[in-house]
Amino acid sequence: MTAPGAPAPAAPVALYVHVPFCRSLCPYCDFVVVAGAAASGPRSRVARFRRAVAVELALVADVLDAAFDEPGTPSHPALETIYLGGGTPSLLPAEAVAELLGIVERRFGIAPGAEVTLEANPGPDDRGDLAAMARAGITRISIGAQSLQAGELRSLGRRHHPSDIADTVVAARAAGIASVSLDLLYDVPGQTLASWSETLEHTLALEPDHISAYALTLDDPDAEGLTGQSGDHLPTTPGARRWRDAARKAQDEDRAAGAYGLADALLEANGYAWYELSNWARPGHQSRHNLAYWERRPYAAIGPGAHSFDGATRHWNAAPLEAWMDSLDPRSAGAVPMLPPGGGEVIDAAAAEAERLFLGLRLARGIPRDAALGRIDELAWAAENGLIEDAPGERVRLTLRGRLLSNELFARLV
Repeated sequence: MTAPGAPAPAAPVALYVHVPFCRSLCPYCDFVVVAGAAASGPRSRVARFRRAVAVELALVADVLDAAFDEPGTPSHPALETIYLGGGTPSLLPAEAVAELLGIVERRFGIAPGAEVTLEANPGPDDRGDLAAMARAGITRISIGAQSLQAGELRSLGRRHHPSDIADTVVAARAAGIASVSLDLLYDVPGQTLASWSETLEHTLALEPDHISAYALTLDDPDAEGLTGQSGDHLPTTPGARRWRDAARKAQDEDRAAGAYGLADALLEANGYAWYELSNWARPGHQSRHNLAYWERRPYAAIGPGAHSFDGATRHWNAAPLEAWMDSLDPRSAGAVPMLPPGGGEVIDAAAAEAERLFLGLRLARGIPRDAALGRIDELAWAAENGLIEDAPGERVRLTLRGRLLSNELFARLV
């Protein structure tokens, strides 16, 4: 059901597939992840996961076909972007990725020149066969580097070494993957502005096409009510909770602000244009998939904990892997596969307008000035405090100070 005054539902232009497997669980990670024996070895859940993904893709495609006609029609265009996230999707065999993309092509359609991203961890036993991934259809790789300092990687619980990051970039280039992105974290345990500067310099030496830099956030999904049978997060383990409690004490807002400013200046000076709060890219290498999120374009999502959006309603799959698989790959003879458990919310007109404003302000191009006239008090406060400035084309965008304090403005807009 569409809320009064809200946009009508539309067919997805993007598809997200969540692959929850990792060899080990990092203590700061809040993504839906299962590790250890579930990810590899004789008790691996990967084979059953692959069956369940194929079923969910078919069920979601059936729903979309009924609502928007067949793929390739004006009301149901082929997908512009596909994103395999996790977890560590590069743990999947390349044949599984090819099989998945084949189903997507048949049931959803993939537009010519579509962006197809694979997230990968850079360890030698994590990154997979990138040449085979490229042959399967991967055009972009997002490498979870996090830091290029060995001590910081150990502190974060990461399994790879800085040299593995360079090796993965080299392997991706040799495989012919057209766009290479590195993810970095700042305000992490043991980090200083000097070590962060070294990480940035080493990153630039690798010449990626895209760089993401995120402040380490240590949320509590249990306290926020995001866990449980229908929640989109898994409970935090006791060990991870102890690690986070200690890590919070080592964080510093002023140092984090300095790290962000340093990254922005250094990346801009080296040809990486800032285009979203935490993202910089060389020309032509912005993440088209993530831009679909920030532009509030409709997207479908598959896998445990995955979120979808049709322009009017958000829906999420529950996080527990076994419940997700049981619905799609029933153990009982004669049981009928069905869409997995989860939840949803209808976005009313006021919420949709607020989202357009704060998501638009995340982007370097900002928002049209006349689009914000209904929130003139909030924008006046932002202007008085140096958080926004005029941009070309009668637009308004965040200043550097505004980017650092964006959450304060966004909270006022919600």
